[in-house]
Amino acid sequence: MPLTDYHAQYFAHELTKRCSSDKLEKLASTFAGARVDLNPHQVEAALFAFRSPLSKGALLADEVGLGKTIEAGLVIAQKWAERKRRILVVTPASLRKQWLLELKDKFFLPGKILETKSYNKAKKDGSYNPFDDTEHIIFCSYQFARNKAGEVESTQWDLVVIDEAHRLRNVYKSSNKIAKKLREILQKRNKLLLTATPLQNSLLELYGLVSFIDELTFGDVKSFKEQFTGRQGSSDVFETLKRRLKPICHRTLRRQVDAYVSFTARLPLLEKFDPDDSKEVLYELVSDYLQRDNIKDFDRQIREAKRAATGALDLQAKLVGQKRVRELERSRTQRRRSLFEAQDDVDARRDNIIDDMEKQLEQKSELERLFTIRWSLV
Repeated sequence: MPLTDYHAQYFAHELTKRCSSDKLEKLASTFAGARVDLNPHQVEAALFAFRSPLSKGALLADEVGLGKTIEAGLVIAQKWAERKRRILVVTPASLRKQWLLELKDKFFLPGKILETKSYNKAKKDGSYNPFDDTEHIIFCSYQFARNKAGEVESTQWDLVVIDEAHRLRNVYKSSNKIAKKLREILQKRNKLLLTATPLQNSLLELYGLVSFIDELTFGDVKSFKEQFTGRQGSSDVFETLKRRLKPICHRTLRRQVDAYVSFTARLPLLEKFDPDDSKEVLYELVSDYLQRDNIKDFDRQIREAKRAATGALDLQAKLVGQKRVRELERSRTQRRRSLFEAQDDVDARRDNIIDDMEKQLEQKSELERLFTIRWSLV
């Protein structure tokens, strides 16, 4: 059917009209192109992420199995439809490919995994900042984002999605260096955190996740402890905490969706596994990776060398001590780089093995005699 001027004007209006952030029409264009069966709680969670345009982000904390990836996919797809296409997904290294395939298969969104090999190739091909890409959604690991902090920070992200965000719950502690660095470089960006376990051992973990999104929500750690951790038995304290969390945190429980979600019964199966040569190689790589010198050993040696240099009585001893410190710091940097490269190598080999196993499963067939036909010529 030819497109008339009237229909062209109508479609242009539909594509460009502005909708309230808490209305279903906000996601209309996203629904039209998605290949996924949506549940009401997933749509509600996606709308929640758009509800406050002045917010620095949201925390989606649905229980396991309720489709947080789909919820994040809806948000990402909507941003993409709005031509806001600088999108970063930070996830554990083992989940990068899963995220890439999920968004490609269900939302038809192009993506690219950035790790050492692909990053160096992009640099070699002339890319000044491989993270600054409006043609692909960028997927990378926590460690890689921290390792390339300068380029991640300089990119004007429209949205940053962080999966398994409970890894950031201790961001208020000085020991969690990766979380602190990510909070620093993503401070000005709109963030979407995903986790099924926002609270495990202490209310301070909840404080850490919320402060990663917006440090002004609860103030500093001391203020939070005075308001909430010292008076946990009071119902007023819990009501105040819930009220403060409501604009930034959304959580759905399994019992809330029993009416329309039928959960699959999980039955464990024991399968015999005989590794072939490629799997033996992967095992050796993982073993070597785990047996490498710990970065913390270098940190300890550097501290000891600095103390020795500071306490030296003569200039010659101080110079020797300072030289030792510089050597240890160079060795630590090299070891970190080799660890990142080794992890990428392990991940790549594991992904190849998984692909091979999937192909073998698809091609596997069995011949079974069902019946026999006997016939003769008369």
